[in-house]
Amino acid sequence: MSSEYLIQTRDLSVGFPVGGQLFNRRVLKAVNHVTLAIPKGSFFGVVGESGSGKTTFGRALLNAVPITGGSAHYDDGEVNYDLGDLAGADLKEYRRRAQLIFQDPYAALSPRMTVRDIIAEPLEVMGLCKSRDEVDERVREVAAMCRLNIEHLRRFPHAFSGGQRQRISIARALVSRPRFVIADESVAALDVSIQADILNLLKSLQDEMGLTYLFISHDLSVVAHTCDHVAVMYLGQIMESAPTRQLFEAPRHPYTKALFSAIPSLDPDDKGKVQRLEGEIPSPTNRPTGCQFHTRCPSATDLCRQKEPEMEICEAGHSVSCHRWQELQTAV
Repeated sequence: MSSEYLIQTRDLSVGFPVGGQLFNRRVLKAVNHVTLAIPKGSFFGVVGESGSGKTTFGRALLNAVPITGGSAHYDDGEVNYDLGDLAGADLKEYRRRAQLIFQDPYAALSPRMTVRDIIAEPLEVMGLCKSRDEVDERVREVAAMCRLNIEHLRRFPHAFSGGQRQRISIARALVSRPRFVIADESVAALDVSIQADILNLLKSLQDEMGLTYLFISHDLSVVAHTCDHVAVMYLGQIMESAPTRQLFEAPRHPYTKALFSAIPSLDPDDKGKVQRLEGEIPSPTNRPTGCQFHTRCPSATDLCRQKEPEMEICEAGHSVSCHRWQELQTAV
């Protein structure tokens, strides 16, 4: 495994058995053969429609759901873990190094706990501090980094706005001094102006603490503002992966192009061509043959319906899983 990357997955799959009968059960593959590498210190984005497997992929990297196929590795230079085989002291240490920022700042915080206790809870559960004074010092330190005042620590979550609550959630995630942070739709529930404030906070904390982010979102405008590299996921698989600017300037996959065409324009006179996606994402328990996207792709051929495409490198750092990407690019 290369030391350049914090997280590397190879053919990673996550499946869940469904159905009531023991001999009639099917497997719902929420994540299906994902190969990905997240560089150290990057702000790595994963985008896709609801139901594309983004959250399950993130939870697999946190060891919160079992990995049922393939492999995932974590290597920060100090420790090297196979995420599919973690237990005991190694799992406890990985929990300290990998943290999650939840989507809903209202549901993520206990209404019965003060802000101080909420932020301090990971330290106390993991036994990372030797005394209460050390806990309080660490809490005040991370609270200040997240732009929370000392008097805020005595209050309860109901006294705060959505943006303030999300800063509390960020402080709780960072108090254990992790290396890897997954932000799962962490600004989706906030107003646009507050979104920008939280995103700028995450970027400043990345520089200050040397963090690596996996940023899960369905909002392409937010991803364009924040991420260094973006992977596009559909039905549990990666359709396209590229540096952010490269992906937005020259998308190769029809699914990526359809997502981009749905971004609203600020120009009311812009009559740009919109590529609408017909139908719904197929059920993960009844996957299409061939390319997973062919049931909704306007450019699908018999080859797409019969054979699953391999991930191809179209230029440095840019890969795509599509039989016709070269032909479609020439047609444009």
